[in-house]
Amino acid sequence: MSSLWAFPGDGGEHLTPEEFRATQKDFIIKDAGLTTQEADLFFPIFFELQDKKKKIIDESWKLLRLGRNNNVTESQYATIIIKVSDLRIACDRLDRTYLNKFKKILSCKKIYLVQTAEMKFSRRLLWKMHHKVSKDGHKCD
Repeated sequence: MSSLWAFPGDGGEHLTPEEFRATQKDFIIKDAGLTTQEADLFFPIFFELQDKKKKIIDESWKLLRLGRNNNVTESQYATIIIKVSDLRIACDRLDRTYLNKFKKILSCKKIYLVQTAEMKFSRRLLWKMHHKVSKDGHKCD
């Protein structure tokens, strides 16, 4: 059983990018039931996609931070929201492109299991970030 409570960083420190990826990879392998061969072929492409999406998401946040300035005009807000929308579409296009790459490695069922595992991982990580949890999984006050 994959346990979020076994994540590195249980002492309250943040996960390094390497720890995050290793933990995410382990969780997905276990939850989706990937074989070693499948994982070896899949994860380089999966992490390549994540790197590309991170650049797009970082650009979106950069644009959104511009909107915090009190001197932003209505026209500038219009530009910001259109560019952020375009970046979201770019992320969706990347997902579709990489889905086709994934299909060359995994069955559609395994891709589905990976997608649901990735969502579970994210949901549990967010939950953990919002709740102080002891190493044995019990909530601390």
